[in-house]
Amino acid sequence: MKVTLLYFDGCPNWQVTDALIESLRSELGFEFDRRRVETAEDAERLQFRGSPTVLIDDEDVFATGDEPVGLSCRIYRTDHGFAGAPSERQLRELLEARH
Repeated sequence: MKVTLLYFDGCPNWQVTDALIESLRSELGFEFDRRRVETAEDAERLQFRGSPTVLIDDEDVFATGDEPVGLSCRIYRTDHGFAGAPSERQLRELLEARH
């Protein structure tokens, strides 16, 4: 399994997601890569729906299809309300289901 974190430097929330993925990687053992999205053209080409975006085996696992494509911060619905990053529980469940 390969996990890719797409982000852009203007969004502080990617670092939270990065730390969660790193923690889970040591436990679950998967390949992890980070990819900075730098331009609107890159965002369009990658179908980047905001920072942070988590891809598992190249699939945006949180996408509903309603998210706009572009260089913006992404909002996630978590058990504790809306947040700028997915929760540890959300990430764990998705990763364990595909592991």
